[in-house]
Amino acid sequence: MAAITAKLVAELRAKTDAPMMECKKALTEADGDLDKAEELLRVKLGNKAGKAAARITAEGVVASHIDGKVGALVEVNSETDFVSKNDSFIALANAAAKLIAQHNPADVEALGALAYEQDGFGPTLEDVRKGLIGKIGENMSFRRFKRFDSGAQLASYLHGTRIGVVVEFEGDATAAKDVAMHVAAMKPVALTSADVPAELIEKERAVAAGKAEEDKKAAEAAGKPAQSDEIVSKRIEGGVQKYLKEVSLFNQVFVKAADGKQTVEQMLKASGTTVKGFTLYVVGEGIEKKVDDFAAEVAAQVAAAKGAA
Repeated sequence: MAAITAKLVAELRAKTDAPMMECKKALTEADGDLDKAEELLRVKLGNKAGKAAARITAEGVVASHIDGKVGALVEVNSETDFVSKNDSFIALANAAAKLIAQHNPADVEALGALAYEQDGFGPTLEDVRKGLIGKIGENMSFRRFKRFDSGAQLASYLHGTRIGVVVEFEGDATAAKDVAMHVAAMKPVALTSADVPAELIEKERAVAAGKAEEDKKAAEAAGKPAQSDEIVSKRIEGGVQKYLKEVSLFNQVFVKAADGKQTVEQMLKASGTTVKGFTLYVVGEGIEKKVDDFAAEVAAQVAAAKGAA
């Protein structure tokens, strides 16, 4: 049996907003597996457990650059939000986006080798990054990027500096810009239901099956007849189909729909626009952020001082 530490419980609570004791129970049942525990909480608590799952866990910015039908989207990370607002840091991120669009580097290392000078540092982007680390006193890194050069038109949308979207399209530029804003707000995972990754579908099916099992146990405990396997199976598949509509761009209700019903697909058809793909970056997505326990740190320093005395 894995040790269920307070840190692990706190981490699960931060991801799910579930009560502390529920987090501990889920981790115990999952033998310390954080992902499995999160899934168990979703089964027991429904959407409450998923509302904080996409919380940003690192600092930095997303920058974009578009020149005609060529463009780029890049995420650059910093240790603190304070540095992410620094003019030199933002200039570095914008320069990286432009260099990616212009030179098509193969990876982050190749990006760093490109010629660039800023704030008296150079002659490469990597030299500028290192120089700014020394000047500002905080680590920063190029995390990921994507270059666009498929021949399609490009539309971008930045929500502040923390969320960035590039949409590849043909047709009306205003409609495409609206789609980019929609993606930033609703965060779809694919264009259509058919494009949703199989692993996400299976995870959702497992959650739906787990919820059905919980309902069955609750009915038995209350002395009520359990639903037939056929009905349970239909409920599970119904849950999966609902999920697919919620996370596929074309099936989502357009955020600016006047009637509150028009889907993105319907809006695009009405505007004579075709969206061929989209890319969404959220700063720090999937990165664990270090949380300093200052009370513990002070206590440790006091204990060390007493030991040395």
